[in-house]
Amino acid sequence: MDMELLQQILVAAIKTGTPLLLVALGELICEKSGVLNLGQEGMMLMGAMAGFAGAYFTGNLALGLLLAVIAGMLMAGIFGLLSLNLNTNQVATGLALTIFGTGLSAFLGASLVGSTINGFKAISIPLLSDIPMLGALLFQHDILVYGSFALVAITWWVVNKTRAGLTLRAVGENPYSANALGIKVIKVRYIAVLFGGAMAGLAGAYMSLSYTPMWMENMTAGRGWIALSLVVFASWRVGYLMVGAYLFGAASILHLVMQGIGFTISPNLLAMMPYVATIVVMVMISANPIRQKLAAPMSLAKPFDARRH
Repeated sequence: MDMELLQQILVAAIKTGTPLLLVALGELICEKSGVLNLGQEGMMLMGAMAGFAGAYFTGNLALGLLLAVIAGMLMAGIFGLLSLNLNTNQVATGLALTIFGTGLSAFLGASLVGSTINGFKAISIPLLSDIPMLGALLFQHDILVYGSFALVAITWWVVNKTRAGLTLRAVGENPYSANALGIKVIKVRYIAVLFGGAMAGLAGAYMSLSYTPMWMENMTAGRGWIALSLVVFASWRVGYLMVGAYLFGAASILHLVMQGIGFTISPNLLAMMPYVATIVVMVMISANPIRQKLAAPMSLAKPFDARRH
């Protein structure tokens, strides 16, 4: 394999892994607060549809991006109302949100199926983009990929180095102790859930405004589910999450690479690679339940009722 082909594969892995990274970042923060939201796929689709519709009808990509984030947050707000205020089962509520988002995005976007726009273009950073190998990998992307780099750094700093991050982790580990210390548990969890929705909407917008600037039903193709397993794969650590997203991104394009270099395996089998990789990773993680329990927030998916204390 020559260096030029390797470079193209790595660049494609970053682009393909970006929506996974964005939605997984949001889910990680959500789970750090003790809330498990399985509605990522539905929120991504609503973000993709809202973002595309906004850009298509106004010609303004920035407005489309804003609408995608708002759509994701509205969906997350529905989840928060049901699971945080009404204490519904988080798993069932998340699944219902995915079904709802999938159907609603298809209904609202029915007239736009197959439509295209001029999406976000790559921006080469002067001087840095000329660095051999590294320039193409890091400094020749569109604004959403650059934004994902910044969001990773900001999220890591907030979670690990700030009072807000300490509060978030305290709520996720033991909400009743946090409540006794005067922390508003429901408020913290709402903020985390809404942030998760915003990131899912942003990931959806990346799909419809940058990666493939068009609208089609179910265009996220299960990426929301992959992102959920990615959070577990990363052991709820931001740094590992970034590495994992690009590894899964590479798995997503592996079928194209193998076809390009002459492998005669069925393209349908090769296209299964990212989903097979997801299953393999989950099986490997499940083989060590003690390690998983130590890494996971202790109150994950457990409802909080302030009236108990």
